Amino acid sequence: MLLQRTDEHFQVPAVAYFLVSAIFHYLGPAFAVLLFARLGVLGVAWLRIASAAVIFALWRHSWRFFFDSAPEQRRLIIALGTVLGIMNASFYVAISYLPLGTVGAIEFVGQILLAAIGISTRRNILALVLAVVGGGLLTNAQLGGQSIGLIFAFVNCALFMLYIVLGHRIARDGGRTGIDRLTASMLVAFLVILPVGFHQAVPAFSNIQLLLAGIGVGICSSVIPYITDQLAMARLPRATFALMLSLLPAIAVVIGAIVLTQIPSGIEIIGVSLIMGGVAIHQPNATHPDS
Repeated sequence: MLLQRTDEHFQVPAVAYFLVSAIFHYLGPAFAVLLFARLGVLGVAWLRIASAAVIFALWRHSWRFFFDSAPEQRRLIIALGTVLGIMNASFYVAISYLPLGTVGAIEFVGQILLAAIGISTRRNILALVLAVVGGGLLTNAQLGGQSIGLIFAFVNCALFMLYIVLGHRIARDGGRTGIDRLTASMLVAFLVILPVGFHQAVPAFSNIQLLLAGIGVGICSSVIPYITDQLAMARLPRATFALMLSLLPAIAVVIGAIVLTQIPSGIEIIGVSLIMGGVAIHQPNATHPDS
């Protein structure tokens, strides 16, 4: 009994897992932008997914889990893997045209739609309004960017919504099963991006620095955030997790300024402040529903 109470006392809070995921969600792509001068955009995306898939396969033997799973589970794994592959490629194309903070803001727009599910208290409605206004300011600040970048940013936005929904479905059993499903999905993502990204990634195989940099991007962008996503999703309701994701545009702006010297404008700073205010007053639901 004492051991059980001690374990509960030292259990890592779900918010901590989320914060680690949020930081690395944009820190890895920021490093990827620095590689675009040496490798094609899809080549960097391929290295990200391929390195994560290999690490997951060696760690969890994910191919065995895929074939041992029930047909319904395999369909879910294939769906998530397809979303991951196309989403990551779209995100990288978007950040090759637009600032990281802008793409992060557009990515956020879809999350607030998910956050609306289950919102019932006045406090949470106010948080939702602040987050929407803040996200709108961040988005509008860069709408003069190149149209192709905006197109891929909104494609990424839609796919990120699917990732959250599917991610919660594979996390609902909690613990090891959700992570194993995630690692198997990354193998599917690798197969999805293989035909379009491998050719641009070939130069990295003759340059050890580029190869190691690409592997580092994969660890920062996929391994760390996706695992911590699963740990957070297993402990938070989907609506709560989605609203907490309103922090992502703020984190993207900060990381973009520090790593890429993409200094935000006054409007962007106001948008970030509103988003942080919405998260600060947000009151999580007492229950823990899956949807």
